[in-house]
Amino acid sequence: MSAPQAERTAPVGAAHDGGARTEAPVFTGIGVAAPNGLGTKDWWSATLAGESGIRPVSRFNASRYPATLAGEVPGFDVTEHIPSRLIPQTDHMTRLALTAAAEAVEDSGLDLKELAEYAAGVVTAASAGGFEFGQRELEALWSKGGQAVSAYQSFAWFYAVNTGQISIRHGLRGPSGVLVTEQAGGLDAVAQAGRQLRKGSRVMVTGGVDGAICPWGWAAQLSSGRLSTRDDPREAYLPFDARANGHVPGEGGAILVLEDAAAARERGAHRYGRLAGYAATFDPGPGREGEPGLRRAAELALARAQMTPADVDVVFADASGVAELDRLEAQAVNAVFGPGAVPVTAPKTMTGRLAAGGASLDVAAALLSIRDSVIPPTVNVTELAEGISLDLVTELRRGPVRTALVLARGFSGFNAAAVVTAAP
Repeated sequence: MSAPQAERTAPVGAAHDGGARTEAPVFTGIGVAAPNGLGTKDWWSATLAGESGIRPVSRFNASRYPATLAGEVPGFDVTEHIPSRLIPQTDHMTRLALTAAAEAVEDSGLDLKELAEYAAGVVTAASAGGFEFGQRELEALWSKGGQAVSAYQSFAWFYAVNTGQISIRHGLRGPSGVLVTEQAGGLDAVAQAGRQLRKGSRVMVTGGVDGAICPWGWAAQLSSGRLSTRDDPREAYLPFDARANGHVPGEGGAILVLEDAAAARERGAHRYGRLAGYAATFDPGPGREGEPGLRRAAELALARAQMTPADVDVVFADASGVAELDRLEAQAVNAVFGPGAVPVTAPKTMTGRLAAGGASLDVAAALLSIRDSVIPPTVNVTELAEGISLDLVTELRRGPVRTALVLARGFSGFNAAAVVTAAP
């Protein structure tokens, strides 16, 4: 199979399954930590109102760096959310993940203690792990010597740490894992959780919360060449716009409870929606010709959901903010749906790109769009770039939403697409 068409992972969806269960899993809990709201209610209210959380960096002095804006989670007092014993051993990113996970589990209405010992597990996504914690310990090593380095450095920096800490805190001893595919990871993790449900698990806590707003993390992100260097939050992150200048990085994301559909019905759980289909592809490797893989990922996800493009009510775009990448995404959307044939939105213009947390936050937005019959706006975009023909939603749009397609692309050529539908 050629590189543009290569699939990264096995299919997820009701139509193609080799395991014990074939019914699409359902989402029963949502937890959010986002730059425009801590907690699902506050984040969603701000998102529908078009309120941005992008501001000058406050977590460190960024004045000497070319990029000075970020999406930082507001009003987060760690002592209100995390047990004191965990504070010394966790990075800021992990504290946000634990907070979102606790909200998601509570929202689901599950009593995890009533489940069989190995019935529930955790799969999350991360891009790098606890960068801020790691930087602090490296500074201690260089300035004070090895005896000053915390023993917790052995795992607090690790990209799997969110999965481990969520599992320990909630006693989730079932299948676990972590996906490292940058922005695509938020979808890849949810899909992997769905596979574990088909294999026999009852509940999976999944999604992504990420963030590296510290000098070390900032230097790594600047090396991509994709960060916006503008200092006006209204002008910095403008995907699909004629003024596109890169993206603003942020912290946070969403943790979701994904549950076996029959088990959720049996306990009378509220169901936000279904994970109806998913697919992932690679772009061609460096120096190789071929079409990027995003279009094929979207088509495969729809096929596995047994749906056509006409069934989709909204597309949540990856929205790179880099002019060439925006053009390629618009081409992929138009190849699947036709020019301007489907509403497209990018509420991440209010949060910045959250690395592994971004796509799972888009899944949460898709689920709440279905619940509330609304499409959240893409803020600050006023003029589509030449050659881009999209029905871009720039103001809150009301109307029935039953099916959403979520797109995500990770740095170095990862593509993912997920179809989220209303629960039957």
